[in-house]
Amino acid sequence: MAARSNRPDRKEQRLANVLKRVAPGTTLREGLENIVSARTGALVIIGDIPNVIKLCNGGFELNCPFSPQKLYELAKMDGAIILDEEIDRILLANVHLVPDSSQPTSETGMRHRTAQRVARQTKATVISISQRRDIVSLYIDEIKYVLADVRVIIAKANQALQALERYKARLNEVISNLNGLEFENLVTVTDVVTVLQRSEMARRVAQEIEQYISELGTEGRLINMQMEELMANVEMDILLVIRDYILNRKRPENVRSELGKLSGEHLLDPMRVCQLLGYDGEAFRILDKPAYPRGYRLLRKVPRLPMTVINKIVNRFGNLQSVLDAEIEDLDEVDGVGKVRAEAIKDSLKRLKEHSLLERFI
Repeated sequence: MAARSNRPDRKEQRLANVLKRVAPGTTLREGLENIVSARTGALVIIGDIPNVIKLCNGGFELNCPFSPQKLYELAKMDGAIILDEEIDRILLANVHLVPDSSQPTSETGMRHRTAQRVARQTKATVISISQRRDIVSLYIDEIKYVLADVRVIIAKANQALQALERYKARLNEVISNLNGLEFENLVTVTDVVTVLQRSEMARRVAQEIEQYISELGTEGRLINMQMEELMANVEMDILLVIRDYILNRKRPENVRSELGKLSGEHLLDPMRVCQLLGYDGEAFRILDKPAYPRGYRLLRKVPRLPMTVINKIVNRFGNLQSVLDAEIEDLDEVDGVGKVRAEAIKDSLKRLKEHSLLERFI
């Protein structure tokens, strides 16, 4: 099975797209399941027609509309079936494929060896169905992915959802703690790092669930709804935390990307995260060092306050504590705020402070 990186590269993104095309509920998946049930086996090639044609020998041209029934009937013959990129038409059937024998392959069966070599030699998606083992294997570039039974995937997805719920509960705790510390002006670098670590851990579990959802197709709608509810605003919170505490001149989006690329081991190392934010030095001096938020994240919680206005407020006051200490008249002077909005900001921040302190001490 393909390994999952922290940020999917183009090959893994392509795998995710292919999984959606062969997911339950699609016409292609219906045809594949019919072939598996009949134990006939098949070799199906999708896309990159010019390069695939160069490897074809024999067979006959169809160029007819695709349907699951036609795919099933044509699979009764030994040769490969060639489909267009959109899976709208069956172009060729009963084709003998002759890929370059120097292409490396780890497979032993003739059908699977051919499938892997064709995938390596072209940009086509290759599907190989084992006649005896009822296994459907996808070959995309150098990736091999074996489709699992829907019930197995649902079980794995539910297990991952339970893990995500635990990670999200812990994330909520550390964010609530950060809220209170920001209002009291007692934040340390360790508190910031903990929030970023927990956020990224939750995101990685969600990324794994997304792959299950892609493979489940119509069967994954409920799991997708649960995951989206759990992950609502998490990505935005990560970016706003970075904007609040970053010391270097990097774009927050770039720091976010670098955080996602950290290995699991490096993510758990607080100094690695500190370095991304621009904090440098020895761990015992950096981690307990006070950190002063600019105020982006908490101001974003004020209802109907646009990000453009938040930027102007932060540019005017410099940090959250100055915003909290500012009078309504001071806020009113900021372009785009006005007296009514200034009063709303003060009231919202006051309620947020009371709520965060209450959560901390309950």
